This record gives sequence, structure tokens and C-alpha cells, in this order.
Amino acid sequence: MTIRRVTPDIRCEDFEASRAFYERLGFRESFGMDWVMGLSSPSNPTAQILLMSQDASAPVEPDISVEVEDVDAVHEAVLASGAEIVHPLTDEPWGVRRFFVRDPDGTVVNVLSHR
Repeated sequence: MTIRRVTPDIRCEDFEASRAFYERLGFRESFGMDWVMGLSSPSNPTAQILLMSQDASAPVEPDISVEVEDVDAVHEAVLASGAEIVHPLTDEPWGVRRFFVRDPDGTVVNVLSHR
């Protein structure tokens, strides 16, 4: 299984203040919706963070996002392991296929592939 990128999901109450802070670190906005904003490094687009007020399309909010090559294969492996799925495998309207799983310490992981 191939991991493409890992992105921390940072809780945010004020997108503008948070964006200004992370821009001082060198990040630039790469995409935005009303509840999530992606920021990345202009020189290394895979160096990213997500600012999130709340995940508007899931019952829980993830702590980290892991983009994989084949989300279906990872989903099967996670199910076989008996790990707790906290959001089912779903095709989202913004172009990702994803599910959330809870790790042994309680961290909610958003596992996704872009379609």
C-alpha cells in the first residue's frame, strides 16, 4: 500500500487569523471550503496542513488525514484488523473517497484517495 501524503488536521475558529499565522511560516492557501482550508508550501506542495472548523460531512472530526494510493485496499485491511471505523467508506462531492478509523490511542484518521 502506497502512502502519498500525511496532513495534520488543525482545529480552527478564525480562518483569517490562522491563515495569517501559517503564512508567516511560509504556507499559502491551496484550497478552501466554508469549513476547511488547505495550506501548502509553494516549494513543496505535499507539505500541507488543513485548518478545519468542523468536518461538515462526517459525525466526528479527524485529527490527521492520510492520502493513499488505493483507499479500498486500505479499507479492507483495516476492516480485517478489527479496528473501529467511525465514518464509512464514502465518495465525497469534492472528489475524494474516504473513511475514518480510530487508532488504538483514540486518534481519528481520515484515510482518503482523490478520484
